Amino acid sequence: MSNRSVCTFDRVAHVIIWHPDAEVPLFIWFPNNLVWPGGTNRDRHRKITVFMMSNDDTMKGPSDIVGNRAVARPGLPSYFHLLWDEDLEEMQGIFEAIRDRRDEVVAGWYRLYTLHFGEARTLSEAEFSRIFEPAILRNKNDLLEKNLERYAEDVRSLGELLAERGVPLQEIIASLQLFEQAAQAVFPKELPDSIDIYTKFDQLSHIRIFLLVDAYFRAFLATTGARINGLEREAARLPHDERCRFRGIVGRSPAMRALYKRIEAASQTRGTVLIVGESGTGKELVAHALHETGRKPEAPFIALNCAALPKDLIESELFGYKRGAFSGANTDYPGLFRAAEGGTLFLDEITEMGADTQSKLLRAIQEHSVRPVGSTREVPFNVRLVASTNRDPAEAARSHVLRQDLYYRLQANVLQVPPLRERLEDVPPLVDYFIALFNDRLGRNIVTHGIEQQALVAMCQHKWPGNVRELANAVESAMTFGTSPLLRLEDLPSTITRLERPLSADPEPPSANSGTFAEVERSLILRALEANEWNKSRAAEMLRISRKKLYAKIDKYNIKEINGDAY
Repeated sequence: MSNRSVCTFDRVAHVIIWHPDAEVPLFIWFPNNLVWPGGTNRDRHRKITVFMMSNDDTMKGPSDIVGNRAVARPGLPSYFHLLWDEDLEEMQGIFEAIRDRRDEVVAGWYRLYTLHFGEARTLSEAEFSRIFEPAILRNKNDLLEKNLERYAEDVRSLGELLAERGVPLQEIIASLQLFEQAAQAVFPKELPDSIDIYTKFDQLSHIRIFLLVDAYFRAFLATTGARINGLEREAARLPHDERCRFRGIVGRSPAMRALYKRIEAASQTRGTVLIVGESGTGKELVAHALHETGRKPEAPFIALNCAALPKDLIESELFGYKRGAFSGANTDYPGLFRAAEGGTLFLDEITEMGADTQSKLLRAIQEHSVRPVGSTREVPFNVRLVASTNRDPAEAARSHVLRQDLYYRLQANVLQVPPLRERLEDVPPLVDYFIALFNDRLGRNIVTHGIEQQALVAMCQHKWPGNVRELANAVESAMTFGTSPLLRLEDLPSTITRLERPLSADPEPPSANSGTFAEVERSLILRALEANEWNKSRAAEMLRISRKKLYAKIDKYNIKEINGDAY
């Protein structure tokens, strides 16, 4: 197969990348969604098409539109069918301004990045600056020297770095649009008052997207598949009652190991699944695990947060629309059901969907077909639907937030994700996981090696109303502001270190012998022993102390097991 891909832009800001030998696109990017379609006929998309360059490609000549393909006119120089020498010459002042004021650009860019992605952002401010400031310097020097070959090489290197770092492709593409906004703040004041220069700068951004996507997919496909397969083969050899991780989910409590079994069982069917759990418990991770454990893990997995879109837009996003169906519908859009053909469509927070859309969703599930907005014909699909909610689905049905007929359809296969407060024995492995994650992500000079016992006790005592997301934020905060290679009690947020006491009208005076820390430590040791069926070696490993020290603690607190019960 050819190593050249095709990228198209339509007039509603969708990006579609094709391989020329494929009958389906490699991916579609929308403003809020990254889509891996499985059955869309590319002839339905009437777009302007631009070739993505690979390392051994050379392109010369400006582009004409023939049919829906860009064809080079030989004999005249061009860059990626978009820019000419005189275009780069006109933008020299812009390149110099961005290069010389790159610290301002990166600072403004990060502010936009934070506002846009919030807590979902992948990169910290320090890491963001460390990656992009040198990249801007290299790229703008390349452009000032009109060395597009070196520019392409540098941008590809950046794409590989971001892929290795694990930054989602959707986040990368959206961030490049934010870069344009930040860069325009430092444009020279004497810039001609013309949209032409802005158009050329935007075309350069398109080239940057082509190159980054190309490098990202090469790096992603080369490393991710082998790494995941190796880890899963290793995990599959473990008995179910010894697993501490499963498809990116961390936890070795009985509740989580039972969840792993249910995921594996549900993955072998194509039935609709409802994932129920509080906010922050990792419902989307469960949906990914369900997809990856199934029979077609290579098929598309598409996620849509129903709470993130206005209710009147969800229908067109799910079912698609025909050209001219409404104002702004300048081209046919297949919709997420058809884009997920052969794979999984995950609808997060389904109870935030309007009642009318829920009714149409139920019909789509039952009939296995959708009717795009503005169409009179139904189109069949083969998609497994996975939905999630942070509400009690039965209560949501009683209060008419969730249609009862849809509730009865979804409740056939339910996966319940336990809150963290009900599996506190998973706190130590989760802390280990996030320490390793943020060591890589934050890029601090001080590498965090673990957590002090007092800090771990406090974390195991906390009720975690925000669940795993709150724990991740607590570890990140402690590592950001801590100055020790071990997380200490004083590094943790005050919500965790503050002693939680029940309110009482007549509180008793504290006893000199109450020993709050000792009580918490005894409870922690007891839970670790019970979680490991009184296997002291595994309990010591969970607590990250030696067996000798564990035996000393057991003697100290007089912990005994009698007829299977501890006291």
